[in-house]
Amino acid sequence: MIERKKTKVIRVGNVAIGGNNPISIQSMTTTKTADVKATAQQIKELTIAGCDIVR
Repeated sequence: MIERKKTKVIRVGNVAIGGNNPISIQSMTTTKTADVKATAQQIKELTIAGCDIVR
């Protein structure tokens, strides 16, 4: 197993990144932000899939 580097902890909303925190999964939506319904649906699907941060 690869040894993890010691890193500084930062927070993105309520998600802590770095330090001894678990690796966070992030993704971006591919919908047009003006299409609120489709964007919200995609965020919901990403969250169900285990995504911690959606941009």
